Amino acid sequence: MEERTLNRKTNQSLFRFWRHPYSLSYLLLLFHAILPVNYQCVVIPSPISGLQMAQLKYLSGFGNEFSSEDPQYPGSLPQGQNNPQICPYGLYAEQLSGTAFTCPRSINQRSWLYRILPSVCHKPFQPINSGNLVGSWNEVHPNPNQLRWKPFPIPPIQNGPVDFIQGLATVCGAGDATVRNGCAIHTYCCNSSMDSRGFYNADGDFLIVPQQGELMITTEFGKMAVAPLEICVIQQGMRFSVSVTGESMGFILEVYGVHFALPDLGPIGANGLANPRDFLTPVACFEESPSNSTFTVLAKFHGRLFSAKQSTSPFNVVAWHGNYVPYKYPLQRFQVMNSVSFDHPDPSIFTVLSAKSAFPGTSIADFVIFPPRWAVAEHTFRPPYFHRNCMSEFMGLLSGKYDAKGAGFMPGASSLHTIMTPHGPDAESWSQGAHSQLKPEKVGDGAMAFMFESSLSLTATPWASNVSCRDLTYHKCWEDLTSHFQHRF
Repeated sequence: MEERTLNRKTNQSLFRFWRHPYSLSYLLLLFHAILPVNYQCVVIPSPISGLQMAQLKYLSGFGNEFSSEDPQYPGSLPQGQNNPQICPYGLYAEQLSGTAFTCPRSINQRSWLYRILPSVCHKPFQPINSGNLVGSWNEVHPNPNQLRWKPFPIPPIQNGPVDFIQGLATVCGAGDATVRNGCAIHTYCCNSSMDSRGFYNADGDFLIVPQQGELMITTEFGKMAVAPLEICVIQQGMRFSVSVTGESMGFILEVYGVHFALPDLGPIGANGLANPRDFLTPVACFEESPSNSTFTVLAKFHGRLFSAKQSTSPFNVVAWHGNYVPYKYPLQRFQVMNSVSFDHPDPSIFTVLSAKSAFPGTSIADFVIFPPRWAVAEHTFRPPYFHRNCMSEFMGLLSGKYDAKGAGFMPGASSLHTIMTPHGPDAESWSQGAHSQLKPEKVGDGAMAFMFESSLSLTATPWASNVSCRDLTYHKCWEDLTSHFQHRF
């Protein structure tokens, strides 16, 4: 039978009365009268695909109940219910749950997606080579030493294309994704886009921190442009694909069993640190694959990678609503709090997001940043103090110079100080902090450092322990510290 299509004007007239209580019955009769059984809507290429990254639109807020529909298909979001007998435009309704059904309403997370085909339409998953991605720490030898890495090398394009998933490597971690308790820290180093490939993480949430190269991330909810000095969170189970324009590198904090939340402000009050209005969620923007196309969906499950084929894009969501969404955040919007009298506040004052554990005040992992700020404390050693911590600290430098380290800690570098491993400013930084004139000064101007802090005892992977960029001379930065002890005060 010859296929007939419905033009945009007819679409609009058909669904103008969608909110009428009997509109569904009218539509069913109309569809059977004018459309053959094998009817397929005409798909106009997404208008976003040809726009610059800066022109993408977002929804503002953190933890909100959002709703969005592709503007090409008005009325595609059902009104008054989640799962109608037949969805507008012949879409399928699919719920994506981020928490158990019975979680308290204050923390319950889920979204409803209205898509061209449900995500169940794929061939069986098959295991593939997981490369340097690790999810088990049982066979890793512990190392209580201070560890530091120069920037992880990005594979040159002349050696072959490496996309975001192929460039993943696990640096350290603890816990177990199968019991949904733990975290892992990864790096990504890539030079090409994920063409006709999507990915989802069944183990946990990804907090992605680009250091070099802008990422265009296509998700089931829409598109996000994430540049250095921005972060994004792709929550458990959400399918996404990463496109790059050149060599790209960054860091990922993965948490199992919990989701990131804004830290409580306590006496700070109602405002400050990362403000909810500065978090941005993409708007609906779908794509439909041409006929006879093949798409690959990759899954991270129990720390390993699997691959499945399907005939349609996983990003075929025309409309959605809910509070379980991907989001991005510009780090330069962080409102810094600092001492205006004396002493150095604990670094928890710089927390952006927290993945809380079952113990009050203790997190599976926190994401902390050290942005440019004014230092005015009097009679105070202003650089970070020497420290032994019951938490593990993974540090990274995105840009500029970190005030606790002189040479050796360049943009792209990172370090790991696990539980109770001593750390602090190097000899040069200590000398400057101890003898500088204490006047108001801008600290870290043009710099941005970050920390993944975890209550778990993080263990470095064999890959991270033996990679060529590991700085085997890191311990020497404290060798020039000498005793200044005097028997008289």
